[in-house]
Amino acid sequence: MSSPSERYRAAADRAAFQKTSLYAFAQTLGFELDPFQREACEAVEAGRGVLVAAPTGAGKTAIGEFAVYLALQRGLKAFYTTPIKALSNQKYNELARTYGSERVGLLTGDVSVNPDADVVVMTTEVLRNMLYANSDTLADLGFVVMDEVHYLADRFRGAVWEEVIIHLPEDVQLVSLSATVSNAEEFGAWLDTVRGDTDVVVSEHRPVPLWQHVMVGKDILDLFASEVAFDEAAPALASDSARPDSRYTVNPELVKLASSESRLNRSANWGRPGGRRGRRVPGRPVQTLTRIPKASRPQVIARLDKEGLLPAITFIFSRNGCEAAVRQCLESGLVLTTERERQIIADRVDEATRDIPDEDRDVLGYWTWREGLVRGIAAHHAGMLPAFKEVVEQLFADGLIQAVFATETLALGINMPARTVVLEKLDKFNGEAHVNITAGEYTQLTGRAGRRGIDVEGHGVVLWQPGTDPAAVAGLASRRTYPLNSSFRPTYNMSINLIAQFGRSRAREILETSFAQFQADRSVVGLAKQVRSREESLAGYTSAMACHLGDFTEYAELRRQLKDAEHDSATSRSRQRRHAAADSMERLRRGDIVEVPGGRSEGYAVVLATDFSGHEPRPSVLTMDKQVRRLSVQDFDGPVEVVSSIRVPKTFNERSPKSRRDLASSIRNALHEHRPPRRGAEFRDFVLPGSERHERQITELRRRLKAHPCHGCSEREDHARWAERWYKMRRETDQLMGQIQGRTNTIAKTFDRVCEVLAAYDYLQTQPDGSVSISPAGARLRRIYGDRDLLVALCLGRGAFDDLDAAELAAFVSVLVYQSKREEPGLRPRMPAIALETAVETAVQEWAALTELEERHRLPLSSEPEFGLVWPIHKWARGRGLQAALQGTDLAAGDFVRWAKQVIDLLDQLAKVPGLEPRIARLCREAIGLVRRGVVAYSGISD
Repeated sequence: MSSPSERYRAAADRAAFQKTSLYAFAQTLGFELDPFQREACEAVEAGRGVLVAAPTGAGKTAIGEFAVYLALQRGLKAFYTTPIKALSNQKYNELARTYGSERVGLLTGDVSVNPDADVVVMTTEVLRNMLYANSDTLADLGFVVMDEVHYLADRFRGAVWEEVIIHLPEDVQLVSLSATVSNAEEFGAWLDTVRGDTDVVVSEHRPVPLWQHVMVGKDILDLFASEVAFDEAAPALASDSARPDSRYTVNPELVKLASSESRLNRSANWGRPGGRRGRRVPGRPVQTLTRIPKASRPQVIARLDKEGLLPAITFIFSRNGCEAAVRQCLESGLVLTTERERQIIADRVDEATRDIPDEDRDVLGYWTWREGLVRGIAAHHAGMLPAFKEVVEQLFADGLIQAVFATETLALGINMPARTVVLEKLDKFNGEAHVNITAGEYTQLTGRAGRRGIDVEGHGVVLWQPGTDPAAVAGLASRRTYPLNSSFRPTYNMSINLIAQFGRSRAREILETSFAQFQADRSVVGLAKQVRSREESLAGYTSAMACHLGDFTEYAELRRQLKDAEHDSATSRSRQRRHAAADSMERLRRGDIVEVPGGRSEGYAVVLATDFSGHEPRPSVLTMDKQVRRLSVQDFDGPVEVVSSIRVPKTFNERSPKSRRDLASSIRNALHEHRPPRRGAEFRDFVLPGSERHERQITELRRRLKAHPCHGCSEREDHARWAERWYKMRRETDQLMGQIQGRTNTIAKTFDRVCEVLAAYDYLQTQPDGSVSISPAGARLRRIYGDRDLLVALCLGRGAFDDLDAAELAAFVSVLVYQSKREEPGLRPRMPAIALETAVETAVQEWAALTELEERHRLPLSSEPEFGLVWPIHKWARGRGLQAALQGTDLAAGDFVRWAKQVIDLLDQLAKVPGLEPRIARLCREAIGLVRRGVVAYSGISD
């Protein structure tokens, strides 16, 4: 029992607390503040900055909302920034409901609602642009909330966060909200350095316990041997205790399943090539056996429904996979809604989409989408129409949708919590290869499970796949945090804005205060230790590969040169084959019969229609098995040859089985009359330009290799393996040493190189007194934001925009905005107009010259102009429908809308560039009107 003095002190504390703004704010909430929320809010009310790192769903946004409340109480402005437009839209709607739409605004680049309001929600890029433009909107700004601030690790957009943090006026209080990161104290120390007094508040507690499961077939098994929630398991599994608590061991039933599966697979592979024996054992099957049945997606959802674990979000790392999952559930007859819910959903969907033109509904997949929603099932991914995503989010938040199949973009902070999160796989394609998800990604995804105030507990379910390792799943659960590493580097726009505001010397000093430099300075000691360790290993490798016949290091270098030359030759041949195939495909005509050497359309096919509107030809053909398909350059090994020709009737209907059957018969008859010879090696090995030079180089390297003394060594391959390890280790060690050498003032050095490039274009000019000033051309660059900022400015300077009409201008801007997901840019298509062809040629020439300059100054190369959006945007700006605009491309409707909005954004920037010719400014505004129509305009604030 407490003493009288302790009771008195507690009463005094309560009385003091009831006089605070925090107490008044807490009375407006429907829940009691957690200790970490109260600690952070008290720091904000005391005038300090704060970094809050807490798990998804822990309620850290309450601190941001308190900052907004405090700003309004004190007659100041508050900005609430987010990394993505969807999150900005969601937060705008929440704050508008709380404070009234007249007091809350929204700015997301292409959308502007009440921008002079007391509270403005915006994407972080918008705030960065305001700071560089010294916008009047910054007047009376008291608080900035940076939601999802850990996004500054994003290698494409992360630098924006650091720019804002560095440049915000000193009297603005910063509230930074982050997912749980392992180096929150380091990030907080940097914030304290650049922003002043900053408290770091870290919470690892989830308000709703999370239970981990593995679904094997249709059975849901616990991941751990006994009842252990996520909060308990993580620190226990992560500890180095020599005597781990038995409660935190992996469920032995899962371990037994994994072991059994492994034995069966070894048995099945006994006689398989590459297995333990090099020959097949008669009577023994060669296929992989697991004997662990896999539930279909509808069966998974049905099982969760039976167990009372809906609503659920199933993460599938593929847009097509998400759409396929919805179709599979519909085809299975799965219904997760009551009759009353179905009517409510139908009414809300019809109301929300009444402005969508009827002609666009089919290409948008509207009817399948609507049917899924009515049954309580939906997809959610970046390729969807933004407005469709918003409807899904609203219906899910209202408890009307029970199953959502989503890509990982949903985990970025959109408020869509569920009772259960399902992970189909623990690996994903990162654009280059399939990689395992990290512990941080696992935490972010499963963090959606458990709705605060609704669910007593949340559930994370991993679906069993062949080869699943239960210990590895438990390992992901044991490491909930991940380090926050800066992706900051000076860009052309950033550098010229800093110089314009502060001068070159001061700008250099400002950049040295970045989190990137802060981390670099701290990491040199650890790098040096790694170098010492590697140097010892290299000495051992050198000794192991020593050869008594000669210098094996020299021999190994020859082998490496030969391997690189062969790889370069193969890459060159592949690229030239694609160009040869594309050139020949552009000459195809309706009725031409061609032979397809491989792929789904292998065999003979007749051309039905040609399409050159995309970034490469995609002719439509009828195959011998009566299937209508589209061909691409990937289907051919080289030039496409016409082997015969027939007349395709004008009345041919590709949807009619009889029409397809009759035309396939005509193909067979034509081939019977003139059977072309089968093409063999001579077709595959047609002469390619430059191939002889490659072959001569390879032949010479092979000759030198065989003539080397070490080539005759009986232990040559053993030495070669050690040499390969030496080379890999040497390369890694050199990279580490380069990092050490470059860590001191590394950001400032990059800034100097950027300035050298800008000076080469006369964007920066040195005055007689040694100071640096901005030229008129440089002033244009100050108002151009984006990955290709300098290239856009160069194209303006070269007059690339001068001869274009409004539709052509929109199409040309798409070349400077669009970035495909392909590793290699697509082939350059024929342009819709001569003036556009000239403008594109100018852009390509400027890009080539720019990258050459960047290479000389050791800077990352600017991304190449891309043409995959030219035809869709041009058709759209000319008034064509959505289906016509997307014809011949692989673009999803949602992607088209998203890129169209970025085209609008750049057009809007260009229209406001200082010193721009009035006619071009007018055309930019006209082009915006042409693009912002139909589904692009309809999507409103939903992107």
